[in-house]
Amino acid sequence: MVLVAAVRDYINRMLQDISGMKVLILDSSTVSSVSVVYSQSELLKKEVFLVELVDSIAMSKESMSHLKAVYFLRPTSENIQHMRRQLAKPRFGEYHLFFSNILKDTQLHMLADSDEHEVVQQLQEFYADFVALDAYHFTLNMAANHMYMLPAVVDPSGLQQFCDRIVDGISAVFLALKRRPIVRYSRTSDIAKRIAHEASKLMYQQESGLFDFRRTEVSPLLLIIDRRDDPVTALLNQWTYQAMVHELIGIQDNKVNLKNVGKLPKDQQEVVLSSEQDAFFKANMYENFGDIGMNIKKMVDDFQQVAKSNQNIQTIEDMAKFVDNYPEYRKMQGNVSKHVTLVTEMSKIVEERKLMLVSQTEQELACNGGQGAAFEAVTNLLNNDNISDVDRLRLVMLYALRYEKESPVQLMQLFNKLASRSPKYKPGLVQFLLKQAGVDKRTGDLYGNRDLLNIARNMARGLKGVENVYTQHQPLLFQTMENITRGRLRDVDYPYVGNHFQQARPQEVVIFVVGGTTYEESRSVALQNSTNSGIRFILGGSSLLNSKRFLKDLEEAQRIARISTNML
Repeated sequence: MVLVAAVRDYINRMLQDISGMKVLILDSSTVSSVSVVYSQSELLKKEVFLVELVDSIAMSKESMSHLKAVYFLRPTSENIQHMRRQLAKPRFGEYHLFFSNILKDTQLHMLADSDEHEVVQQLQEFYADFVALDAYHFTLNMAANHMYMLPAVVDPSGLQQFCDRIVDGISAVFLALKRRPIVRYSRTSDIAKRIAHEASKLMYQQESGLFDFRRTEVSPLLLIIDRRDDPVTALLNQWTYQAMVHELIGIQDNKVNLKNVGKLPKDQQEVVLSSEQDAFFKANMYENFGDIGMNIKKMVDDFQQVAKSNQNIQTIEDMAKFVDNYPEYRKMQGNVSKHVTLVTEMSKIVEERKLMLVSQTEQELACNGGQGAAFEAVTNLLNNDNISDVDRLRLVMLYALRYEKESPVQLMQLFNKLASRSPKYKPGLVQFLLKQAGVDKRTGDLYGNRDLLNIARNMARGLKGVENVYTQHQPLLFQTMENITRGRLRDVDYPYVGNHFQQARPQEVVIFVVGGTTYEESRSVALQNSTNSGIRFILGGSSLLNSKRFLKDLEEAQRIARISTNML
């Protein structure tokens, strides 16, 4: 509940003390922050009768002096200009201004100077400058997410904006949690190092007074890592419910767009998938695909029982009871049809793309050695006409990441095969991935074959066998959390910033992935938190990835790197 509760608390405080009819005015970032934790009906209960975007409200000239305006915006120069123009010609009776992060003094003075009509009732900073997807998972929804793959010389100002936005997001999380962390970062990543130093400077120097909370026994840990340390997790097909929906259909701010799925009624073309609002989803979001099918069947059976009892209306009392229960019945009906639609659509995609066949080889490439068998399996799939172009590309990438040093000759054969079978993907993209995230660039033991302890663990797992061949992969993050829990995270791989060191095992850890997180990783975090190890982990990232988004970022970075004359 921690992140969701923090943002909900801010929104409650914004709305509950302002009586009467209100309009809530948001920007493109805060609309996401609010929508994932607060529903339309909850806003109505707080007398919010209109929700508008700050740039579209600027177009309208109509006076609405009967409404009180509650603004919740990021403190960007663009938003400050919007506010100055809107305060110069006020349309609302009162203005209550809330900003999602730290305002600069100059911005405060600008706003004060613009309030000539004295309509501003209050101005506060409420630190919800992130999107709380789940209790322990947040994202920053960054559009230019490919920036982390580019050297600083390619676009210095673009990279600075990218880093600034991440530092803003991380600092807001710690202000919301009322903590100041010790900072560590992934040694091989220049961008992780840069963000770690800038975040530390903000918290310990520039805004040290703001972060000077009552000291906890042990400071929390902020660990900044790079997506390129584990590109495998972002490339794999997924077989647990939440991760699979995002991989095959796509989730944006806890909503799934189903407009392209058959002929659905209008109210089912966009559905909400939130563990806060949907008990079935909360219970099943981390379950594997096979179990989901059985659990949905049980839900359908339960619903049919309820529907049957509603058909049997004999008396006035039965009628009254039916009317009382009708909202709950409609909600149940909507929920059943939502999950049935999602699973039906995913089953169709799995069959069309032969994903069970593809995924078996993907999991072997990610989890088990055996280069000869892997080469044969990938070659067979490249030759299979039923396999889609993007699945062929991902298979070659997974093979290349695993065996780049062991079999360069066979890797070239796969490059050539990919070029002839799927000409829209040039082999250059796989080479670009290796340049970005090859074995020489990574921190950590991605395949569990560098560290003696990991080798022993993998052997033991191999002897025991795996419960489910499709979900045997564990992200590198799992190993990182285990190392933190056991006090084994090596200083040489994850150095500290400045002279702030961890004296004892932290009780709170925020792991931020520059380049984005996956739902497979957020599942790992939720499962780790449920073990009661005494440490609470929170996962955050610059964006939320599935393989499609990861490949899009990779292609965009490659395109810019090609045209940049400064590329080293």
